[in-house]
Amino acid sequence: MRGIAAKMERKFYLVVTAGGSGTRMGGPVPKQFLELDGKAVLQRTLEKFIEAIPGVKVVTVLPKDFISLWKKYCLEHAFTYPQILVAGGITRFHSVRNALVRVPDGAFVAIHDGVRPLLSVSMIRRMVGRMSECRALIPVMPSVDTLKALRMDWDGHLQRIVGPDPVRGEIYCAQTPQIFRSEDLKAAYTQAFDTTFTDDASVAQRAGVPLSWCEGERLNIKLTTPEDLRLARAILSL
Repeated sequence: MRGIAAKMERKFYLVVTAGGSGTRMGGPVPKQFLELDGKAVLQRTLEKFIEAIPGVKVVTVLPKDFISLWKKYCLEHAFTYPQILVAGGITRFHSVRNALVRVPDGAFVAIHDGVRPLLSVSMIRRMVGRMSECRALIPVMPSVDTLKALRMDWDGHLQRIVGPDPVRGEIYCAQTPQIFRSEDLKAAYTQAFDTTFTDDASVAQRAGVPLSWCEGERLNIKLTTPEDLRLARAILSL
């Protein structure tokens, strides 16, 4: 822990994006509030960072209509770690931009999906330990599936895109947390929204921020569907 603290001359901020409605999960509340082995998914996610980075400043992005629900949950479950609560925007891009207003320059800031609760404390610490040598650090995992380049036509049928299929050995899947120097990411988020901005790395890259890469974790899955939630519960039961 002393080694991590020594490398963290900057204060460390965590922005947890939990501003989505989670319609694909089909539950009574957005997926970040669903129960996972006795705790809300979002609580489990936050606890990993609180353990990994003592004193981390937390900015939690929530759907506006569910901020009061989260406050009530934290009170009832004695989850008292200080959080700055921010209302989400119309897209993930706008939600992160809203949160970065609460992050000062001269800090490190990690952006993490609130519904990725299975990452390890050791992964977070490993990434933090590299930030003295990186402007931005993105965890990735190599694709294990054979890839096909397809697009859906107007009738809802998949059609092959003419040309060679992607080379599996050159394709990696990006995960979170993605960690940046705060002034770099805040400047990147002054750009106009673009539909190609699918994560923070894509926003930073467009702005010219040099990206570094590290190995992620297979179990660091994003809970999107009921099957994902069942898988997470099975993993925690092992």
